[in-house]
Amino acid sequence: MISVVLVVHNQIGLTRACLASLRQTTCPFELCVVDNASSDATSPYFDHWPEGYWREAPQLRYRRNAENVGLIRALNQGAALARGDRLCFLHNDAEMLDPHWLATLAEAVGDGSRVGLAGLFGARALHRTGSYVGRSIVHCLAEGPMMSARVVEVAAVDGVCLFVPRVVLAEIGGFDESYGFFHGYDRDLSFAVRATGRRCAVVKSCFIHPGGGTRTGPSAAVSAATDLAQRNAAMAHFVRKWGHALPADVRGVRERLAESVRRSAARVRWRAIRS
Repeated sequence: MISVVLVVHNQIGLTRACLASLRQTTCPFELCVVDNASSDATSPYFDHWPEGYWREAPQLRYRRNAENVGLIRALNQGAALARGDRLCFLHNDAEMLDPHWLATLAEAVGDGSRVGLAGLFGARALHRTGSYVGRSIVHCLAEGPMMSARVVEVAAVDGVCLFVPRVVLAEIGGFDESYGFFHGYDRDLSFAVRATGRRCAVVKSCFIHPGGGTRTGPSAAVSAATDLAQRNAAMAHFVRKWGHALPADVRGVRERLAESVRRSAARVRWRAIRS
């Protein structure tokens, strides 16, 4: 069984749009929702689950926290709430445009022996600072440009969607809550999976993700300034924990060489412009 886990805090409009996009999903799943003390219509919405547009609604497992415990702790709560042997942690502001998105993720991971984590957005290389190497980012966002291959190995998978077998998540001890409220957990999970000898991957499955609204929008739990401070602290923590594995690059020699040539050409053009 596959469990799709959503952590929500207000933003019922985004949650409803996300769930509406899942109604055409070809692969059966149960829906597990951890509500971080929403004060809008989120709780009443799930009290009356399912909404009428579902032909065959997934079974709902719902947990409401008395306070906002943060995303990372809630993700571990969602894993405990779920009954599936495969878990898909999905941001509630994502909208799937491909009915086969979940089946594609499940196929990429298989039994988890080779690929331990898959998603819809990631980077094939990270700098020594832990940040993504821009030209190594791969995704299938609707606004493009989309990745061409069906499955691409990456060094880190972004948290917008994380598909992981339960046995793999248990082996690495779940999500590391020492990162705090929101940031850093996805890079950490990726490196923990890779440390077991398994690979991380991004699959080709088109989706929409406006991003940021659940963290710093009008109904967000923290201000933009606080969110930035938390992000910086999480990145510093990531580098302290995984500095021995940074920089990281899963690209082949030919791909790295092509990138080096592009950088060199860009520097030449910049010098020409300045001279």
